[in-house]
Amino acid sequence: MSSNIHDLSRAVTQNTSYDAFAPAFNAQQWETFAGYLQRFELAAGQVLIDQGANDRTVFFVESGALSVHVIGEKGEMRLAILNPGSVVGEGAFFSRLPRSANVVATGAARVWRLTAIRFAEMSNRQPNLAVDLTMALGAVIARRMVNKPKRVAVT
Repeated sequence: MSSNIHDLSRAVTQNTSYDAFAPAFNAQQWETFAGYLQRFELAAGQVLIDQGANDRTVFFVESGALSVHVIGEKGEMRLAILNPGSVVGEGAFFSRLPRSANVVATGAARVWRLTAIRFAEMSNRQPNLAVDLTMALGAVIARRMVNKPKRVAVT
């Protein structure tokens, strides 16, 4: 397994949060998955997702932390802090609705991006991997929806 995707794989495996992203990928599947992702760095305070934006990209957190918050009539309200191994952007990925919250790096962070176009390619070329990923993302949404305070954190 390449050291790049290995770091994300390890973060996912070590994530024990209630809404952990937990795909049942083996080493080869992680390598294949990596071919559809783009890794990039975020600086402290850098915006990853803008509330209201029309974008279906889903992000996987390798390192650092991300703050999820909404801006409403009463100002800004923090919904969640996402740590390594978490996923964000899953709501718009499935719903095609505008982003429901802002997501900002709380410090230096490294994330991996999967665009809707790359997911469509993966679905055509690696359908079993795409199904496994979809089930893992769906499980994250289901867990977040069961936890009423975190329900609005589905971005």
